[in-house]
Amino acid sequence: MLQAKRVLQEVVASDTRVLAEPAAEVYVKEHAESSINMLVRVWVRPENYWDVYFHMHEQVKLTFDREGISIPFPQRDVHMIPASKTA
Repeated sequence: MLQAKRVLQEVVASDTRVLAEPAAEVYVKEHAESSINMLVRVWVRPENYWDVYFHMHEQVKLTFDREGISIPFPQRDVHMIPASKTA
């Protein structure tokens, strides 16, 4: 979790369109069923909002991959039990 938080802070800091004030914030938002959900809040000029929004999503994924941080997804294990020969 601390590595993910550090990486998120670095991604935010690397984008010059993110305003210094108010300062960017990175939080642990919640402990979910199969993940720890993080929240990143940054401030940008209105004309940069969508460009930064999509760029941040892409950069987070690329940087997480490079840093070996996996993004969890729902999984289900199915155990196959052989039918009884007497049934």
